[in-house]
Amino acid sequence: MDEERIQLTSEESGERIDALLSRIYPGLSRSLIQKCIEAGAVTLDGRAIKKNARAQAGGELLFRFPETAALPLEAQDIPLDVVYEDGDLIVVNKPRGMVVHPAPGHPDGTLVNALLFHCGDSLSGIGGVQRPGIVHRIDKDTSGLLAAAKNDFAHQGLSAQLSDHSLFREYEAVVCGSLREEAGVIDRPVGRHPVDRKRMAVNEKNGKSAVTHWAVEARYRGYTQVRCRLETGRTHQIRVHMSSIGHPLLGDGLYGAKCPDKGLEGQCLHARRLTLVHPRTGETMTFTAPRPDYFCRVVEKLVKESGV
Repeated sequence: MDEERIQLTSEESGERIDALLSRIYPGLSRSLIQKCIEAGAVTLDGRAIKKNARAQAGGELLFRFPETAALPLEAQDIPLDVVYEDGDLIVVNKPRGMVVHPAPGHPDGTLVNALLFHCGDSLSGIGGVQRPGIVHRIDKDTSGLLAAAKNDFAHQGLSAQLSDHSLFREYEAVVCGSLREEAGVIDRPVGRHPVDRKRMAVNEKNGKSAVTHWAVEARYRGYTQVRCRLETGRTHQIRVHMSSIGHPLLGDGLYGAKCPDKGLEGQCLHARRLTLVHPRTGETMTFTAPRPDYFCRVVEKLVKESGV
């Protein structure tokens, strides 16, 4: 069962905890959260709470997310851009706008629904009922490469590579502003935003270690095209890290609301390269995904506007 720890702030003190959690997780109804509280899935400083309990500044909530096994998981005939496939794993080039796995608010039409149709029963069960085969994720509006496991052996092998940071993941992005240096490393912990619970943030107190390597690919008037390599894989890591140094991603309404979007609906971010060691053969394999159309259109517009 997934769980998350939430450090309560002075701004949240006195707010009903069921209302607070429904605000943090808009996909979960307040009645469902109250049922979780009644079932003991929500604790405050290690103690069970009542439905009408209120937040206390400095306290720590532990929220164990409700199991989604009861949600029907349907195999759907959704086209997939399969980059590689064998009996152990499948690598796909996910389009922007596709959610990776079912969740409240996105019950179907996800990559998992498409994989179930394409792969049938041959997906690892380690990811759980709602996330079969899923080893790592990318955001809905991020395009690019993602690997899924077709059996538990492969899942364990790929997960180990994620844990020891040997799974190489490189992204391409356009950020707002002109970076001074040609390359750099952002080593800042990422965790839940202390006030706006819908966002992540650099969080020195409660965040988890996060490291992003970046390098400039091209410069335009007011924008920079960069490559980003992940050592870790925290939620929204690249988006949070680039915003934290004053260069949010173009089109990112969550972490760069003041940055023009150039007609984009979501961040300009593409997972372009993935290198892994095949869990069964030991072979090092590298996959690449070309820039999608939306990314190319943005670059063409920036080139034209910059006169380069």
